[in-house]
Amino acid sequence: MTGGRFEAWIAGAGHDISVRRFPAGTRTAEDAARAIGCHVGQIVKSLVFMLDGKPVVLLVSGANRVDPARFEGRLAKADADLARAATGYSIGGVPPFGHDQPVPVFMDRDLERYDVVWAAAGRPDSVFPISPSELRRLSGAEVKDLK
Repeated sequence: MTGGRFEAWIAGAGHDISVRRFPAGTRTAEDAARAIGCHVGQIVKSLVFMLDGKPVVLLVSGANRVDPARFEGRLAKADADLARAATGYSIGGVPPFGHDQPVPVFMDRDLERYDVVWAAAGRPDSVFPISPSELRRLSGAEVKDLK
C-alpha cells in the first residue's frame, strides 16, 4: 500500500497530520532518527505480532525491543504476509492507525517521555510527527510496558 492511501485516510478522517518523506528511507528506527534528526527513542516502531493467534500492533519506542514475557509468552512475531493481511501495509511502513481492519494496539509507555514522536505513514520512506497522547487516542492503544 502507498503512503498516499494513508494520507487519504487521515485527510478523510479530518486529522491534521503532516506526512514527511525522506528519500533515503526510514525503514529502521536508526535510519528514521538519522533522517529526521531526533532521538531514536522518539521513533515509533509499528510492529505486527500475533497474540493468542490474532494480530495486534505494538507501538514500540525505537530505543526498545519487545519483551514477549510482557504478554505471558502468548506473543509471536507476524511474518510479512500476516502483517500486510492484518493492516493493509507492508513491514517498514505500517502506520499506527488507519489499518484495513480493526486491530488491537498496545503502546510502549516509554513513548510518553517525549513531546513529539515520529510514526510510519504507510511507506518505508514516510513518517509523521505526533504527540504521544494523540497517538494513543487515534490508535485506541492500551499503554503498556513493552520492553
